[in-house]
Amino acid sequence: MSLLDAPEPNAALNALDRALVDAVRARTAAGPRARLDDAAIALRSLLADVGPAEAAAVKAVWGRVEAANGPAMVACGGLAQALATDRFGLGARPLSADDALKAAEAGSRALIDLTPDRPWWGRLLARPDIRIVWALPDDRRGRPQAYMISREASGPTGEDRSFWVTDSGWSETKIVAALSELGLVGEPLAAAGGLKLFMLAGYVQIDDGRLRTAPGRLNGVIGAAPVF
Repeated sequence: MSLLDAPEPNAALNALDRALVDAVRARTAAGPRARLDDAAIALRSLLADVGPAEAAAVKAVWGRVEAANGPAMVACGGLAQALATDRFGLGARPLSADDALKAAEAGSRALIDLTPDRPWWGRLLARPDIRIVWALPDDRRGRPQAYMISREASGPTGEDRSFWVTDSGWSETKIVAALSELGLVGEPLAAAGGLKLFMLAGYVQIDDGRLRTAPGRLNGVIGAAPVF
């Protein structure tokens, strides 16, 4: 067959493509879920029996539906912008870290990457109205590199990681050991301006009693995010 000849229509594939369009349209029209933890649990159920390539496609479609239904999104940093585009499409407006946090306080979702020159995460200790609610990549085998900040509430989803900041002058190794003695599994993520950021396994609440004797005079949980 010559490339100049029209391709034969594939009725089966055309029907599947139309079903996908109809499903996306119907789901977008149905509106957002009430809470982010509800959305995370629903997404996890969709990914339960699919392979890596299918999971990536599901996350991309799901993310764009979320973006169409949810608050406006902003992004700070090249990596955050790339991850936002991959998951949520091209709608994230680029802003500085300070302006992104202000946008989150005003109701937007702000995705900010983790770099040594932007220790924005330390400021969340003094801004209790906003918190980390998602982190990308969100694969349980990966290390998060950009963090979504929002006013939205999000409870435990069954598989989560939490984020904790301390001003302790101890080494990261000693802090991890101290957290382990308190029953917490910690992993260092960043350090800047006399503060250190750690990732804790599981959903750790802000008022978790185990943290009362955790290292540092100034410390606290600044949010949690689901993993898939």
